[in-house]
Amino acid sequence: MREIVWDTETTGFDPASGDRLVEIGAVELDKHLPTGRVYHQYINPERDMPDGAFQVHGLSIDFLKDYPTFKEIGQGFLDFVGDGILIAHNATFDMKFINAELGWANLPTIPMSQSLDSLELARKKYPGAQNSLDALCRRFGVDNSAREKHGALLDSEILAEVYLELIGGRQPDFSLNVVAGTDTQVTQSDWVASPRQTPLPSKLTDAENAAHSEFIAKLGDEAIWNKFSK
Repeated sequence: MREIVWDTETTGFDPASGDRLVEIGAVELDKHLPTGRVYHQYINPERDMPDGAFQVHGLSIDFLKDYPTFKEIGQGFLDFVGDGILIAHNATFDMKFINAELGWANLPTIPMSQSLDSLELARKKYPGAQNSLDALCRRFGVDNSAREKHGALLDSEILAEVYLELIGGRQPDFSLNVVAGTDTQVTQSDWVASPRQTPLPSKLTDAENAAHSEFIAKLGDEAIWNKFSK
């Protein structure tokens, strides 16, 4: 199962008012594991930007004017996404912008059914708690120290870690590990515990053992316990 954890930066809050995308960042997961494939693109919004619009992430129209327009990169983004599920924090916002841009570029839009909102997941799991990306990083111990300025790719990488925690943990046991002194790679799932040299002592008392034996005796020879304990 492919999942695309992504984030956008925009000139404002509403494409219906003329706001545009200026950056897209995305990270690919396969079966909940990072594949190493990422997508990152700055975009010329083809418009002037409001005063102070990019104070948080340091972008400017002078910086963006040399980058391609969305019409030039839209199909490439669709190719990267393919049939993957798009995961975003407040997915409605990002989907609203990407579909507006795709429509203006005469490209196929992406149905909401192909998206998943990690903010909604967090609200269901931790009702009443702070569920911003920064708050979830603190909750899960995800390092977001580099997040002094917002950036679509950095935020998508951080969100990928947070998302994996939300759905049950990053599960490091599934990572590949190299066996010392060999060139062989094995998964943690291949590991088998060695038997203890000294068995652990029983925690049952003599009285508990006697009571158990008395109870089993009352079950009769046809009891399932007696059939499988012989």
